[in-house]
Formats: sequence, structure tokens, C-alpha cells
Amino acid sequence: MQELTSKAILSNLAGRVKNYRLDMNLSQTEFAKKAGISVRSIINFESGLDVKLSNFIKILKALELSDNLEVLVPDVSKRPSSYIKEKQKQRARKVSDKKVDYGFKWGDEE
Repeated sequence: MQELTSKAILSNLAGRVKNYRLDMNLSQTEFAKKAGISVRSIINFESGLDVKLSNFIKILKALELSDNLEVLVPDVSKRPSSYIKEKQKQRARKVSDKKVDYGFKWGDEE
């Protein structure tokens, strides 16, 4: 999506939202009531026009997609590397100077 213009991204999002709304079997009026915004805002958004960010968030909440907002701007303190647990240092064992005789010889050993 990086190469798309802002208008193209907005249009793409509007189409997805409209498909979700239709899949929920809601009219624009019903959806506007559920989202708590005006029908005009729904019509504008689905037409690819700009809407206030607060209205967009209300639309996502009405679609039960607001949990996905975390993906838009991830928490900088939660970088992927922060999920890797630091390797626990293990206590080193003392190397024994004694050779253990297991009773097996290769044949060339004396």
C-alpha cells in the first residue's frame, strides 16, 4: 500500500467498510445509528471522501474492528526483539581432570 496515494488508500478502506456493513446486513441509516454518527458521514466515507478521525474510529468500533487499530501504529516499546526472552545464563560445570575408563577400547589404544 506504500505506493498508493492517500486518496486511493481512503477509497480502498471505504470499499472494505462498505463490504463489512453489507455483510452485516445493515443499511447506511442503521449503521450510522450503531456507530453513533450521522448518515451523511457514512455516505461521505463510503464515497471515498474524508471524514474525521473520531468518526472513522466509531465506524471501526461499530464493525467490531477497533482492536486492529493497534496494528496501524504499533507501540514502539514492543519491538519484535522485545518478545524474545533473554537467554538464561547457565552455570558452567567444572571440567574434570580425571579420565573415566568405560572399559571400551578402539584397539589402537593401549
